[in-house]
Amino acid sequence: MDTAETIILFCFLLNGVCCRDFSVSLPEKIEALSGSCVIIKCRFEIKKEYDKYLTERATGVWLKDGDHLNNQVFNSRDPKPNHFNGKITGQLHEKNCTTVFYNVNSKHSGKYFFRINSEVMKYTYKTNSSTIDVIESPPKPRVQLYVAQDQEEVLEGSSVSLRCSAETLCSSPPATLTWSSTPRIPLSESSRLQELISDLNFTATHREHGVTFTCTITYQLQDKNKTAQDSITVHVQYAPKISSSSSCNRTNVIVCFCEADGNPSPELEWHLSGRPVTNSSNTFISEERLSSTGLRSSITLHQSLTHTSTLQCVSNNTRGTARKLLQLPSSVERLNLFSVLIGVAVVTLVVVMLCAIIYTCLVH
Repeated sequence: MDTAETIILFCFLLNGVCCRDFSVSLPEKIEALSGSCVIIKCRFEIKKEYDKYLTERATGVWLKDGDHLNNQVFNSRDPKPNHFNGKITGQLHEKNCTTVFYNVNSKHSGKYFFRINSEVMKYTYKTNSSTIDVIESPPKPRVQLYVAQDQEEVLEGSSVSLRCSAETLCSSPPATLTWSSTPRIPLSESSRLQELISDLNFTATHREHGVTFTCTITYQLQDKNKTAQDSITVHVQYAPKISSSSSCNRTNVIVCFCEADGNPSPELEWHLSGRPVTNSSNTFISEERLSSTGLRSSITLHQSLTHTSTLQCVSNNTRGTARKLLQLPSSVERLNLFSVLIGVAVVTLVVVMLCAIIYTCLVH
């Protein structure tokens, strides 16, 4: 590398020091919410020989949809009635031209050029501009699910984290993130407003299966609130749970019902005296799918099987097994009938004795 190339490279690396020129740093595109505000982050550079003219009395000017002076829409020292309402929040003498425009509407959409005026130095930065796009509705937040297994299918008992993040647009007061769920369940959330991130943490149970969690971003504007939402439905894998309503009843035959719920969808078996039961001349089994996670089974038993047998409902899936022992009604019903007969006999005896006593009193 020769001396000339070395000097060029050195000047490139130290741009703004030994080869300083007029330049401006602007975001290429900015989204702004109608009815709110918009911030243009801006820094500029000037030739070294003009440093002495850049004082605290410098003026910042914004030109819209053109770099001519008649395109002026903002002047920090000489605002006009047709200018946009705004303020340069940066210090111009420190080469910070960051600007905020208030009460944004569709007229603010367009391409913006910055101009600096300070004593004899007046310069429009024509090679770089920033485009503002005014939107009527805020961008949707993004909801993500984090679990140890790195999958959407969550195991019961595992820790789950839902994260809601959103693009931050200029607004006063700042936008907020809130959580809701369908069906509604108690929620505990933590937020980092500076980054507009909200985390929802919980330990997964079967109650969260199929629950849709919604994150809403809200901008409080002068005339009305504007919102946007994103949702995610959580799927929890859990072992079968047999309903407490599972029971037996007696008509002409003995019929027992068993309901189980689990994810993945469970299977149901009947065990009579510890052995699996299938359809036969003495038993009839039927099943009914209640939902994607629920199953109902019924078994009809011949009375000859109920005297010395115990009946158990067994449900299983890949997450586990549940069992419930059902009391057959034969012996119970006989006991209930015997109790009723004794009760009737006692009442009858008491009535007869009372009648006898009353009769005796009346005669004597």
